[in-house]
Amino acid sequence: MRDAPAILPDRGLADRISAALWRHPKIFLGLLLALPLLWLGVVYLGSLAALLLQSFYSIDEFSGVVKEEFTLKTYAELFRAQNLDIILRTLLMSALVTLACAVIAFPIAYFAARYARGRWKALFYLGVMLPLWSSYLVKVYAWKLILAKEGIVTWAADGVGLGFILNAVLALPGVGGNSLSTSPMGTFIVFVYIWLPYMILPMQASLERVPGSMLEAAADLGASGGQTFRTVILPLALPGVIAGSIFTFSLTLGDYIIPQIIGTSARFIGLAVYQLQGTAGNIPLAAAFAVVPIVIMLIYLTIAKRMGAFDAL
Repeated sequence: MRDAPAILPDRGLADRISAALWRHPKIFLGLLLALPLLWLGVVYLGSLAALLLQSFYSIDEFSGVVKEEFTLKTYAELFRAQNLDIILRTLLMSALVTLACAVIAFPIAYFAARYARGRWKALFYLGVMLPLWSSYLVKVYAWKLILAKEGIVTWAADGVGLGFILNAVLALPGVGGNSLSTSPMGTFIVFVYIWLPYMILPMQASLERVPGSMLEAAADLGASGGQTFRTVILPLALPGVIAGSIFTFSLTLGDYIIPQIIGTSARFIGLAVYQLQGTAGNIPLAAAFAVVPIVIMLIYLTIAKRMGAFDAL
């Protein structure tokens, strides 16, 4: 007796489409990537192209109307004393913040990479990531209260008899001010706090790749702790340091909220762009200012790539 053939239900449209995509994986991949590539090409790269185009326009000094004519006049304005001062101030702050983050992050990342295990490593990641879970603005305004003249820092310094040191620091020209919350040093402190996790994590990932056998070999060959650090640990961890500096440097370079809330009225590139395109209405000059960090980061990323920094990301 022969078995009756199985009767399969009719395939619906969804089944036929699924089968067709399974037979043509390249089409399936293209459909998956279509929306992200459209976003990247139109919204992101398109906005950058529009920004670059507007930076070659100029603004009429009498009417305030943007003249849509190709000119380098706007870029020439960047070399005026007040605008060049903004660029140099931003570069100096970005470099100092990056250097401070690297110095502070290295021992933390080294301990996590070489000694933390199990529960301690979980606590390390929790401690590093926890500040990132809170609102950016909340943290900045909290630091404004902490660094204020009546804040906890001044109270603690006076309480332990070190108020004269704080007052001496605030009296330094170019660094101090009426209080930490209205001084360049306060801006620096908040920048370091906000961006420090972005330096710790890449550095920790890079240090974990340093073989323990190389440290043992250096010790067997009679190298001191300092020699081991200079000749073994630091060269192997350098890609992670550079990878972290990409984040800290670029984020400081373009930030406009911290300088607006903490520190003096001195402008940084991000704040200048915000004010020029907002209250001043000088969109061409704002666009030219916005191009400056892009050019700086392209140069920085090229150097970082040659040093193998992307291997630590």
